[in-house]
Amino acid sequence: MFLCSCIQLFSSLKVKDNQLRASSFKRKGLGPHRGRLNIQSGIEDGDIYDGAWCAQYRDKKQWLEVDARQLTRFTGVILQGRNSIWSWDVVHTYKVQFSNDSLVWKPCMNGTEEAVFEGNQDAETPVLALFNTSAVARYIRINPQTWYQNGTDGDICLRAEVLGCTLPDPNNIYAWQTQPAESRDKLDFRHHNYKEMKKLMKSVNEACPDITRIYSIGKSYTGLKLYVMEISDNPGKHELGEPEFRYVAGMHGNEVLGRELLLNLMQYICQEYKRGDQRIVHLVKETRIHLLPSMNPDGYEMAFKKGSELSGWALGRYSYEGIDMNHNFADLNSVMWTAIELETDRSKLINHYFPIPEQYTSEEAFVASETRAVINWMQDIPFVLSANLHGGELVVTYPYDMTRDWAPREHTPTSDESFFRWLSTAYASTNQVMSNPDRRPCHNKDFLRYNNIINGADWHNVPGSMNDFSYLHTNCFEVTVELSCDKFPHASELPMEWENNRESLLIYMEQVHRGIKGVVRDKDTEAGIADAIIKVDDIDHHIRSVADGDYWRLLNPGEYRVTASAEGYYPSSRTCQVMYDHYPTICDFRLTKMPKQRLKEILAKGGKIPKDLQLRLRQLRLRKLRVTTKAMNQRRAAAAAKRAKRV
Repeated sequence: MFLCSCIQLFSSLKVKDNQLRASSFKRKGLGPHRGRLNIQSGIEDGDIYDGAWCAQYRDKKQWLEVDARQLTRFTGVILQGRNSIWSWDVVHTYKVQFSNDSLVWKPCMNGTEEAVFEGNQDAETPVLALFNTSAVARYIRINPQTWYQNGTDGDICLRAEVLGCTLPDPNNIYAWQTQPAESRDKLDFRHHNYKEMKKLMKSVNEACPDITRIYSIGKSYTGLKLYVMEISDNPGKHELGEPEFRYVAGMHGNEVLGRELLLNLMQYICQEYKRGDQRIVHLVKETRIHLLPSMNPDGYEMAFKKGSELSGWALGRYSYEGIDMNHNFADLNSVMWTAIELETDRSKLINHYFPIPEQYTSEEAFVASETRAVINWMQDIPFVLSANLHGGELVVTYPYDMTRDWAPREHTPTSDESFFRWLSTAYASTNQVMSNPDRRPCHNKDFLRYNNIINGADWHNVPGSMNDFSYLHTNCFEVTVELSCDKFPHASELPMEWENNRESLLIYMEQVHRGIKGVVRDKDTEAGIADAIIKVDDIDHHIRSVADGDYWRLLNPGEYRVTASAEGYYPSSRTCQVMYDHYPTICDFRLTKMPKQRLKEILAKGGKIPKDLQLRLRQLRLRKLRVTTKAMNQRRAAAAAKRAKRV
């Protein structure tokens, strides 16, 4: 007997649109190509992206057909109702038939009778039906028998997943259709629950103890630790001039591909570093990398227990408390835009390091423990670049994610729009699926028209996003990567998903070395100056130096006028040229203390005032005396003129 690992055919996009047929359909937006499990409809009723296949007629002769294009062992069907904010349509029962030529059909049997399978009672919960005996065929049909009538207005609508596995093709008849399912990398390609994830991370740490460190940034609501894998040639330490990079996955627990890709990535870097791959060796030595594979482990465990086929579109998305962490960060956009509207003097406005509002930090605030942990992590480590890995689409989105006037969608750029587009393109253009010009849209928007990148707010309004918070509260630039149409791909898809994303993950990390970097120092002591403000002319967004005085400013190639300033120091400006090279331009600054600041520090230490400072202070006093005397003389002259006029 031939054994195979059954996979999803529909949602994995192994089945192309032209392999789907139907007895009839109401319109193009409800055609057979829209009958895929978990497909999401557009928000406008009647558009070309509706949320199911819907038959034109309401009778038991309607069917949805899949052509597998080669002999397949079919094992079951999963059914959902129609996804729509306007309509409610579900199929209650259905039959299944098989064929090898699409002319002669054989029914799926239950003993001596034709099997009738239970369908849906609601539109979103996936319902699994396994066949008593698997059937080998090329074609399969789903034939609805009863459905929600809604008086006389109920339509036959469904979304489906077909479970099966293709049989060996000894004559190589279908070679044109065969896709490689394996990766050349020897990694652990499977879904890992919490315990298995911990075990895998530990094994990587044991294999590469000199370049890895595992640490926790906090706990989930149920007490699961949020583990991070650090990869660096000096784990546990921030090195002067070395940028900090992070990948975050699993913010939505049911969007699982990012989690597995980060687990694959840490294995891959360890293996290639030991093998001496110079690209990886350079990346590890020049970058401090942090990988958080599961920001929402509670949600993941819920989805994992149901499995990839039955977790649906939303199960596990939210935290255990029911919080969507993608909307749970402090809304600093509104703080910024309100200040802009109220303040007439733009010089008094800040454009970075916005403080978190007090009401957000209180214990009563509805903020997930996982969100608080990530915010503390952001504040502890001076991240320069990040990406937030999601699932359910194929696109890279960049800030702002929130529209200015709470519009449903509106292009809302940051001052670093051009660099964010560069970052997004770096990932999207090297991703094998995103960059495929022949791929179909996932759900209800064709991102190929946008080269697979889009301003987040131009897609939909997301207040409280991690991307916007990261940009406005810290030095870190961050984008969101939607990795796949299917939020929870079958384990058999993971090797190919790694192949699709491996180069993108590496290329994106390397972008942390674009732009300028340097150290801001005290001219006299050579000590690093923390919190120095780095301003780039014509870009209304500053960044700051960190504890040791080092800074990183991500920029596209070009010539920039850069100014460094710090409290108690004279500002300093210089021109910095950013090239197309894969390393940053060094732009160091040495700032001179203002005399008052030097005097204050010397007196605080009980030291003697140097002669140069004494001379400088004497000059300042004389200058102040001259200015004061001149002002007094002007006032006296004005008063005398006034008296003379009166006389």
